[in-house]
Amino acid sequence: MKALEGVRILDFTHVQSGPTCTQLLAWFGADVIKVERPGTGDITRGQLRDIPNVDSLYFTMLNHNKRSITLDTKNPKGKEVLEGLIRTCDVLVENFAPGVLDRMGLTWARIQELNPKMIVASIKGFGPGDYEDCKVYENVAQCAGGSASTTGFRDGPPLVTGAQIGDSGTGLHLALGIVTALFHRTKTGRGQRVNCAMQDGVLNLCRVKLRDQQRLAHGPLKEYSQFGEGIPFGDAVPRAGNDSGGGQPGRILKCKGWETDPNAYIYFITQAPVWEAICDVIGEPEWKTHPDYATPPARLPRLNEIFGRIEQWTMTKDKFEAMDILNKYDIPCGPILSMKEIAEDKSLRATGTVVEVDHPTRGKYLSVGNPIKLSDSPSEVVRSPLLGEHTDEILREVLKYTEEQISEIEASGATGAAPRMAAE
Repeated sequence: MKALEGVRILDFTHVQSGPTCTQLLAWFGADVIKVERPGTGDITRGQLRDIPNVDSLYFTMLNHNKRSITLDTKNPKGKEVLEGLIRTCDVLVENFAPGVLDRMGLTWARIQELNPKMIVASIKGFGPGDYEDCKVYENVAQCAGGSASTTGFRDGPPLVTGAQIGDSGTGLHLALGIVTALFHRTKTGRGQRVNCAMQDGVLNLCRVKLRDQQRLAHGPLKEYSQFGEGIPFGDAVPRAGNDSGGGQPGRILKCKGWETDPNAYIYFITQAPVWEAICDVIGEPEWKTHPDYATPPARLPRLNEIFGRIEQWTMTKDKFEAMDILNKYDIPCGPILSMKEIAEDKSLRATGTVVEVDHPTRGKYLSVGNPIKLSDSPSEVVRSPLLGEHTDEILREVLKYTEEQISEIEASGATGAAPRMAAE
């Protein structure tokens, strides 16, 4: 049995943040009914297409395991269907602009009237405050949540990350909120609202930088490179390049072949318990007892020198050779893997972290699988739905409409489907 089998989700989400949330719930077995506009559907179906006239990878990789119904919610028949779905679903998930749900007539009071057990889960850019009505995208969230100001090198501009911590990160937060509300409902019998702001989600992922902001009031951040360079700190947490965000200093270092391979690098952490092993590996055994290097406090002002010497060693090995050697001594390290290397990684495919999916119009493509593994509830990745593919099925199976009622809905134009012929 799937972990969320029996839970039905009414999915009003689009683009990335909301679909990330509902896809995760679908992977765990929830029946996710994606409501889309007739004729166009989720805007990402047509964005960044690599093959003409088929759903884009942007869409397919965010909408696995879902069913699609096309519905014009402004059409009286469409609104009737929508309210029927609200009555029968457990959770409504949306990431519309602020106020859209209310303008559709789906205020919290109205939803509660239709289904007191309904959980309404929303993603917005900002929480209540000066910017709550602003439209927010991934990079805006990274900037407003503190990530960009602390990412990059000290002498360069703020940078956004390659990881979609604003969109997908907030979607993951919302999924946890939904599951928590479902558990709470088992005790109270009532639904509730679940809200996640993208700014809040990014800040939650940047908590170590908020930690450092408070430490800064009591003195310099000694594990940051600029401390060893004698550069004064300002009043805000600076950008720290590839320094470690934790208590153990770390850097990205060049490996053999870096001149031609942009990913010939390794991340190396000088963890205190294995310092002596590091000294032996890089050929500096005297550093184990030298007062300038023997203790973590003594090493902090000399990190540039220390990592420079370690890099002399890593440049004689390719990143995988270095990994093999360092792992023998439990020295924390990790290769910089390109997306090509990740796509071809056999272990990631074996665990279902990377999966190959077959699509009726696109053909085979790679996607991510469920990153959360449950021992008794394995996840299966099913292709994304075609636009409106399950409209009749949902009307028939979920709402128990008769064939005559389905024909009436189609004739009204509420689903965008062509009316049935009389012979049917």
